[in-house]
Amino acid sequence: MTPNRLAAAALLALATLSPAARAADKEIVVWHAYRAAEKAAIEKVAAAYGASHPGIKVTTLAVPYDAFADKISAAVPRGKGPDVFIYAQDRLGGWIEAGNTVEPIDFFLDKATRDRFIPTTLDAMTYRGTVWGLPVNYKVITLIYNKKLVKTPPRTTAEMVKLAQKLTDRAAGRFGLAYWYSDYYYHAALQNAFGGRVFEGNSSRPVLDAPENLKGLELLRSWIAKGIMPAEPSTALITALFNQGKAAMIFTGPWFLGEIAPDIEYGLAPLPLVTEAGNKPMRPWMTVEGAFIAAPSKNKDAAYDFVKYLTDKPAATIMALEGRQSPSNQSVYQVPAVAADPVLKAFRTQVEVAVPMPNLPEMTMVWSPATIMMASVANGTISPKAALAKAQAEVLKNIAELHRK
Repeated sequence: MTPNRLAAAALLALATLSPAARAADKEIVVWHAYRAAEKAAIEKVAAAYGASHPGIKVTTLAVPYDAFADKISAAVPRGKGPDVFIYAQDRLGGWIEAGNTVEPIDFFLDKATRDRFIPTTLDAMTYRGTVWGLPVNYKVITLIYNKKLVKTPPRTTAEMVKLAQKLTDRAAGRFGLAYWYSDYYYHAALQNAFGGRVFEGNSSRPVLDAPENLKGLELLRSWIAKGIMPAEPSTALITALFNQGKAAMIFTGPWFLGEIAPDIEYGLAPLPLVTEAGNKPMRPWMTVEGAFIAAPSKNKDAAYDFVKYLTDKPAATIMALEGRQSPSNQSVYQVPAVAADPVLKAFRTQVEVAVPMPNLPEMTMVWSPATIMMASVANGTISPKAALAKAQAEVLKNIAELHRK
């Protein structure tokens, strides 16, 4: 069955799902930040829900991403926002602690619904033991390579470095490896391979200066010293290098795919196992978009029913094939057209070793010190150990100030 026919079949299945939460003349307002294909896909799902639930209308509103989080923080607690909003888990803890923003959903959640998801994506929706939303999709970085330059993607970092050295010609501006290594989000995959972390266990106690984090930074410094990566990396530079055939391998996520030039034949593969960490996998941070019920909503039962519907297999199939998302619903990847899709398959493989990005409110206090730390290590102005100690002290100070407010 072709993807278009499969999506049509999924839409038909949507219309026959159980008619829970029937009510008269209710409107469920859903905020999201989708554009283009994602926007069209969720509108299609919302229309199908309305068609199969007489008396309930789902209205979707696309909010510009840059303003989205602030709009939620300002409008929702005052009862001026939507019934449902879709956003990544990184702001979840802050919204919960602020109050009257997100409704806990443990009361609604049954075992069958819990079991539909990739477990770590539901973990990302969990804060202090309570589930606050249903995971819609996830994003992780993986290895993307130029098939003209790389015949077989490396399995380990030792193989990767050896291949990158062979493919690098700095005088010609060509590099074997290119990624935004001075950005903490991208570096986390290497840090996590050694067992590194931002916070200790389930606590909010920062441990940026942990010895495992040091191992990750020292390995990064060794790669920089070998000259296999461009100096002062940025998204714009990496995009230009890859599209000019001057970057053989990159670490990036699904957002990059739309930037690849049509004449570049590329492949996707798992991030390599880290030889220096005993061949443990690189473990990138995973961001998970959840569908959250607004605490002030007057239609919580119907809102949850739509959220459950949005994350069920038929709707998730449409979001995968038409919206080009990587759904959190596990069963979607058994759909033949999804299983045969090399992009969806690659990110599904990578997410198996991914780590949910911390959703603690204290995480907002980490980014600025971590950014300074990564820049100083990347340009060699400070040793990794000193950089970690400095960042740890700054984060402790920032968190103390956060708790005093």
